[in-house]
Amino acid sequence: MADKDRQRALTTQLQTQFNAIPSELPHDRINALSIPAERLTETLAFLKHKAEPRFEMLFDLSAIDETERDGGLTVFYQLLSLSGNADLRLKVSLSAEAPVLPSVCTVWSAANWYERELYDMFGIHIDGHPDLRRILMPEYWEGHPLRKAHPNRATEMPPYQLPEARYRSIMESYRAEDYHEPGMSNEEMILNIGPTHPGTHGLLRLVVRLLGEEIRDVKPDIGFHHRGAEKMAERQTYHSYIPYTDRIDYLAGVQNELPYVLAVEQLAGITVPPRAQVIRVMLCELCRVASHLVWVASYAHDTGALAPPFYAFREREYLYDVMELITGGRMHPSFFRIGGVALDLPEGWHEAVQGFLKRMPAAIDEYQALLPNNPILRGRTRGIGVLSIAEAIDWGVSGPNLRACGLEWDLRKRRPYSGYEHYDFEIPTATEGDALARTEVRLEEMRQSLRIVEQAMQNMPAGPVLSAEARYAFPRKEATLQDIETLIHHFIAVSRGMRFPAGESLFVTEAPKGMNGYFVVSDGSENPYRLRIRTPSFPHIQALALLARGHLLADLIPILGSLDYVLADIDR
Repeated sequence: MADKDRQRALTTQLQTQFNAIPSELPHDRINALSIPAERLTETLAFLKHKAEPRFEMLFDLSAIDETERDGGLTVFYQLLSLSGNADLRLKVSLSAEAPVLPSVCTVWSAANWYERELYDMFGIHIDGHPDLRRILMPEYWEGHPLRKAHPNRATEMPPYQLPEARYRSIMESYRAEDYHEPGMSNEEMILNIGPTHPGTHGLLRLVVRLLGEEIRDVKPDIGFHHRGAEKMAERQTYHSYIPYTDRIDYLAGVQNELPYVLAVEQLAGITVPPRAQVIRVMLCELCRVASHLVWVASYAHDTGALAPPFYAFREREYLYDVMELITGGRMHPSFFRIGGVALDLPEGWHEAVQGFLKRMPAAIDEYQALLPNNPILRGRTRGIGVLSIAEAIDWGVSGPNLRACGLEWDLRKRRPYSGYEHYDFEIPTATEGDALARTEVRLEEMRQSLRIVEQAMQNMPAGPVLSAEARYAFPRKEATLQDIETLIHHFIAVSRGMRFPAGESLFVTEAPKGMNGYFVVSDGSENPYRLRIRTPSFPHIQALALLARGHLLADLIPILGSLDYVLADIDR
């Protein structure tokens, strides 16, 4: 059955069986339906276990405050069928006053943190949730930040004052005895780990329940790095938000910019010139290598090896010299634009990229010898933190962590974007699903990224690097110096911002840490009405307890580091 016929049949079945109502087709062409809240749990269970195709993964779950449009709240469930390579968006409408939803944690384990985020950011009560409390904001925070009524800037809020008595009560809530749970034996203890460097990378707190040295449970405490990245988008123009994306997974550079600009381009129907697409791919794969280099260094350091950080950061500096030459930036280039890239390639770029490609294969061989071939690290990582394919999908795990379980799922192959279908490369996988397998997959991914960079460099087409659609693209500087009309257009576009069509657009890319998605909701104005950022690190850290239970305390840091997380990617 053709994909369109299958989608049509599923839509008809959901309408008949669960009272679903088809929504207006958004600009991302994803099938979207509205369902009543009372039918939510059974509908989602049907879609996961019985539908054709089955939607095995809860990819994302969040909400839109509609009070400045139609009123109320819209909660959306973004589902992914890996077996059918299909998407489905289900929506539930709620009253803005005392909104309530049933929990779907019994359908997907990944729903736990997403539902807590709904409660924290929007004030939606989740009936039946096993641990409903704030997740990104502190418990004493007043209000729900992603509601439209909540202030957008700190300057719009009253001065922050916390009475001493209130401060003491908050600090006392961090006592270990407060984390004792019913049924805990007297022999068990609670250990607080982090936020410190190294190990938990300065911004992650783990509350670990132990029986002797055996881990009984782990409760990650996140939110220390929350900066309101989604809220800030509502006050920025579409173009001026691009630099904010670099700060999400701040180790991945332009890999953050790509899904955002692709989502906006999809919304507006913008065609990107071929040369700009190849430049994007080349820079993204260089940033994939850069991200994996930081992981090599930090993972080795976390597990007690001091030499690999020096080796990995050496190559990273050479790579950033190349990035600086091409983009003018290093960690945060802010180089992609809606419609293309900011500048054409400079003189000397080919030689710089070629020089980096020449030195990297030998460097990766060194990492191979220092990490997975090292008998000490193999002993510390083999057979620990094992994740099956079914567990990974249930928890929303993606990227190298999913491929290390044996599932060859990579969006660059399954849903090629930006011309990835024209490149020859392999998707590294493993079958063990343990910390060692995740290590080996990432090292091989670096080799494959170098193959892609080599092909992009050798096959760079000629032509413009920015879309010629003047309605959405900034004019070239030379033109603004010649034509008054062009200068006026540039002035208005920069100062006021450009209006983009009303609609919804989700675009997901294969980032270094997994599937990274930007969901843009436009009301036709110069600013996004709502911007949702779905990051891979958020579900990965949620699954930490599953990986760590039953292991020894000494295994916790090797398991945690093997997930390759960044707190800014979790907290946004």
